[in-house]
Amino acid sequence: MPLNQIFNVEDIEKKTLLILRILHESQDAVGARLISRQMQEHGVVLSERAVRYHLKLMDNRGLTRLIGQHDGRVITQQGIEELNNARVHDKIGFAISRIEILAFRTTLNPDERQGLLPVNVSFFPRKIFKRALEMMKPAFSAGLHVSELVACADEGSRLGEVMVPAGYIGFATVCSIVVNGVFLKNGIPMDSRFGGILQVKDGRPLRFVELIHYSGSSLDPSEIFIRGRMTSVRQAAVQGEGNILSNFREIPVPARKLVDELITSLRNAGIGGVLSIGEIGETVCQIPVDMNRIGMILYGGLNPVACAHEKGIEVENRAMATVMDYQELQNFWELCKNR
Repeated sequence: MPLNQIFNVEDIEKKTLLILRILHESQDAVGARLISRQMQEHGVVLSERAVRYHLKLMDNRGLTRLIGQHDGRVITQQGIEELNNARVHDKIGFAISRIEILAFRTTLNPDERQGLLPVNVSFFPRKIFKRALEMMKPAFSAGLHVSELVACADEGSRLGEVMVPAGYIGFATVCSIVVNGVFLKNGIPMDSRFGGILQVKDGRPLRFVELIHYSGSSLDPSEIFIRGRMTSVRQAAVQGEGNILSNFREIPVPARKLVDELITSLRNAGIGGVLSIGEIGETVCQIPVDMNRIGMILYGGLNPVACAHEKGIEVENRAMATVMDYQELQNFWELCKNR
């Protein structure tokens, strides 16, 4: 087979997998226009016409199915299996690329309190949502979160670009990537190294006991840790000792003064998330840092959800799910009163 033909086959396969991923993440039929737009967010430029061409090929392979008279498609069971069995090297690093994309899409101006910011989305069965809110209260009370600003939506409604499935209520929490995004918009590069389980003792961060590097994972580490029941957020919130979700970042030394100013602006807008900042080249929670960098630990945005999951609350999480307008969020405690 000619070399250029091999590259063409690989290119088609990569685009096919990306389209399948977009369809799989949607709860509704998706048309070529929306697929084309979402592919651009992943750095792949494909016209609506080209997307339709790929979709017809995927229909023939049984990976997708046409819904209605227009070009809306859904993924089939065979398509889901194809996605799950996709080549490993196509999945590696998806987490870090997702961080970069959401940071770029962040337009939040904390001083004006407007713009888009990244959120995680969790789905709770409708019948237990009120109890789930109750189970999350210790984490919010103890400040083990990125922000008290949240959002919820009933089935059939959307949180950002994410549709809430039938029988569930969607719950959005601010993602720690908001810090990356605000820093990026102010010219500060941020190196996202890993997500991990941080041991807390006497209310203070002690050390990371588990970690997963973003560059080597196709899933957000928080999803893995919650699913594996590796957290003890409730214990950390109530007793000051336990294991919580955290993320490790690094920033260049010259940016320190501006970083402090931006953190203050974020806090004034109701967004915290920064648990600890080291000094120049200083080891932070037993994690070594280069001499020209400063280490920073951020709270995991899904800590409150993990707190509920630890009490047996059923939940499906989509970390780093989408972006939402700041104005669409409300305070967690107000939400509890209204629910």
